[in-house]
Amino acid sequence: MSGVLMTGGSGRLGRELQALLDLHCPPRQELDLLDPASIERALDRLQPDLIVHAAAYTDVARAERDHLTCWRVNVGGTQALVRAALKRDLPLLHISTDYVFWGDTGGYREEDPPGPVRNYYALSKLAAEAVVVALPRYLIVRTSFRAREWPHPAAFHDLYTSQDYVDVLAPELALAIQHFGDIPIGILHLASERRSALELARQRRPDVRPASRLEAEVALPADISLNSERWKQLKVQWTS
Repeated sequence: MSGVLMTGGSGRLGRELQALLDLHCPPRQELDLLDPASIERALDRLQPDLIVHAAAYTDVARAERDHLTCWRVNVGGTQALVRAALKRDLPLLHISTDYVFWGDTGGYREEDPPGPVRNYYALSKLAAEAVVVALPRYLIVRTSFRAREWPHPAAFHDLYTSQDYVDVLAPELALAIQHFGDIPIGILHLASERRSALELARQRRPDVRPASRLEAEVALPADISLNSERWKQLKVQWTS
C-alpha cells in the first residue's frame, strides 16, 4: 500500500518496518502525539493513505510509577491521532498488545473479551483500543515482540507467551500493512507459537537462567498467548 505514515519510527518495531517498507516516519519534532497541532500539520504535509500507529509508552514497570505519562502517550496521543484521521477519512492500523487480556488461560482469540487488566500499561492499551474503534476503517493488531537478542540474564519459566523476536514478527506485520485493504476491519492477532518466556529466551541466548514471574516488579500474567489462526488463514492467499 502506498502513502503510509507511521508513528514510532524510531522505536524497535519502527526501525524494522522501515527496512521492509517505504514508510513516512516523521520525527517527534514534526509529529508529536502530545501536540495535536503537529499531527494535523504532518498529515496535511504528507497526505498519507494509511496511518500505522506504532508509537507507545511500553515500559510496563515504569508505567506503575508514572501513570500520567503512560496515559498521555498511549491514550491521549491515540485520541489526537484518531481525531485527525476522522477529519480526513483516513484508515488506521493500530499496534496493540496481548496484555489487554487477564492472562490465565492463554490461546486468546480476537473475539474473546479483553480484561480485566493486570497493570497500568495494559489498562492504557485497552483504553487506546476503545478510542480506535471510533474510526470507520481500522485494524487493531495485537502482537508482542522482543529485541533481536534477549537482553536479560534470566527469563520467566512460568510465563507463557506467543511473542517472538522483532525480526521474526516485523515481516508478518509488513505483510498486513501491504494488504490492509484486504483485511476486514476489526481485530487481528499476529503472533508465534505458545511457549514459556524461558524457552523463547534460550532460542537466542542458551545461557539464560530460569526465574519466576512472581519476582517481577509488576503483576504479570501466567499465560498471555494469542491464537493467530485468523492471520494464518488470511496470509495464505498472499504467500502461496
